[in-house]
Amino acid sequence: MLGAFGDESVYHEAENRLGRSLTLHEVIALEFRTVRTPLAEVTDWVRENVRVRAGFGELAERHRPLIVSSGFLELIAPVLEREGIELEVRANRLDPLADGWQAVFRNHEPCVVCGEPCKRADVTHLGEFAYVGDGFSDRCVALAATRVFARDGLASYLERMRVSFTPFEDFDDVERALP
Repeated sequence: MLGAFGDESVYHEAENRLGRSLTLHEVIALEFRTVRTPLAEVTDWVRENVRVRAGFGELAERHRPLIVSSGFLELIAPVLEREGIELEVRANRLDPLADGWQAVFRNHEPCVVCGEPCKRADVTHLGEFAYVGDGFSDRCVALAATRVFARDGLASYLERMRVSFTPFEDFDDVERALP
């Protein structure tokens, strides 16, 4: 979405500074501030172009997972609606201003573990839980999970940290591994 509607040079620069000189919230805010397209046009594009990984619908129907995202409800909800999936979603919100979208973060309190506002705050009430993730924003919360399914950047991070996880390609892999 940012490649289609934002400034890719800002995106790449911000991503390169993530976790070094910029926090996740700072990166997200910088990247989305470059989007000036009306939200309705972007959500139409999202509905048409964003795909969910294979097996998500079946996993959602069987397990009713809580979706915790560093993305935006306004961009997640249209995809879930298209797929006919109704789940609880905890995500950031957008203020799609004409001079650049503003991120409205759901969590501002720093985590006692990582020192940043993170997804862990959204799952502390769950007790034992399995977690499925792939990126930077999944790091801290994955460390709190009873079982972790990881790919991409999260898998690399967990390997470096010597934390056990189950690799996955799609949600069919996750579904086969869950009881």
